[in-house]
Amino acid sequence: MRSRLQQAGLVFTGLCAGVMISLNFSANADKAAALAPLPVEELRNLADVFNAIKQGYVEPVDDKKLITHAISGMLSNLDPHSAYLDAEAFKELQVGTQGEFGGLGIEVGSEDGFVKVISPIEDTPAFRAGIKAGDLIIKLDDTPVKGMPLNDAVKRMRGKPKTSIVLTIARKGEAKPIVVTLVREVIKVQSVKSKLVEPGYGYVRVVQFQEQTAASLVQHLEKLVKQGDLKGLVLDLRNDPGGLLHGAVGVSAAFLPPKALVVSTDGRAEDAKRKYLAAPEDYLRGAREDFIRNVPPSIKSVPMVVLVNGGSASASEIVAGALQDHKRAVVMGTQSFGKGSVQTILPLNSNAAIKLTTARYFTPSGRSIQAKGIVPDIIVEETPGGASRERVREADLDRHLGNGREAEPPKVEVAPAPKKEPVPKVKDKPKAEPDDESKPPFEIAGKDDYQLAQAVNLLKGLQILQNSGK
Repeated sequence: MRSRLQQAGLVFTGLCAGVMISLNFSANADKAAALAPLPVEELRNLADVFNAIKQGYVEPVDDKKLITHAISGMLSNLDPHSAYLDAEAFKELQVGTQGEFGGLGIEVGSEDGFVKVISPIEDTPAFRAGIKAGDLIIKLDDTPVKGMPLNDAVKRMRGKPKTSIVLTIARKGEAKPIVVTLVREVIKVQSVKSKLVEPGYGYVRVVQFQEQTAASLVQHLEKLVKQGDLKGLVLDLRNDPGGLLHGAVGVSAAFLPPKALVVSTDGRAEDAKRKYLAAPEDYLRGAREDFIRNVPPSIKSVPMVVLVNGGSASASEIVAGALQDHKRAVVMGTQSFGKGSVQTILPLNSNAAIKLTTARYFTPSGRSIQAKGIVPDIIVEETPGGASRERVREADLDRHLGNGREAEPPKVEVAPAPKKEPVPKVKDKPKAEPDDESKPPFEIAGKDDYQLAQAVNLLKGLQILQNSGK
């Protein structure tokens, strides 16, 4: 049996080598790596494991399933964002960029083998149920999540509208897991929202960067200008998990001069080394009308504040970094998430695809966003008391990609604070503040939005300075 297993292993090794050669390293890796000899010993080990499973596992396992798991494992162990997409997941990814899909409304990542919530999407089942950034999903229905590939977990959470799923969540500060039953809905993400905060001061929020986001932004800007001359504008990118690169370039182009550098990328492959400008060829897809021509002229010079927080990631960080580097806007809030890597979708012959990290983003001045994020010009916490909710960031994720240009600070283990003696309760004394459970959920751009209020106050101050200089 052993000789037969070894013989089959050699055949499988040859097959793997043949596949690698036939692919010809289509990702265009650098020539030195492409010319390096194939790792025959490691391929033989892979083949031996494959055949050991085929010969001796307690139940028969399909060849396709084994190979798919091997591919998935290769990708998921690179970094938190590289992944194998089967035909269904690939289709869902394409549908999601159009702004509509069936699910719960959660942006997730992986952490310690579990699914970690990066940000709930507003007005979705997850948001209304009180799911919070940083929550750790440990069970989906009765299935433990530990060790489950992220794509499989996402697939389980998505599904037909009006079907339910039970999430078991571990939350910092809670002694017991939280069990929540959610009913799936068709998630329609309205990517741009706007309003006049008060006369003369406009507010635009980008919730997610989709196919039509930049064009929709221009329509909202036109609408605001029609309501009267703007003295200031707030661009809100808080809790925006990102999305399409050309959407970020288009949004930046609405506020920057033509041909201004928005972002550059750098990777090992030649086509990963690119500069993206505020130009139609970099924000339009196909033969479409250049919507940036419709941006009201006053928008190019109106005083601006960009709001960011720990939920601002990827494309939203590109926009904030571009406007900050060109000194077009003051960035306010708290440090952003720090996802500064480029994922390229490489379709496979089987209608599946791989999502592979191929480059890092850099702001116009050459700063790397990866694992660091955008540091605001003015730090403003979420509350007047200087508190902000604790959030998971890119640098907290397992196997996260390094910055590329700056060394990461070493992680310091903080000793737990000494326990305080309990304070005796005074009868009939009202509580100073309600419990977190009784507090209404925080509403971005609502009446209690402290960061937005500070942004408007800053714009008013800039307006006074501008008028006094005339």
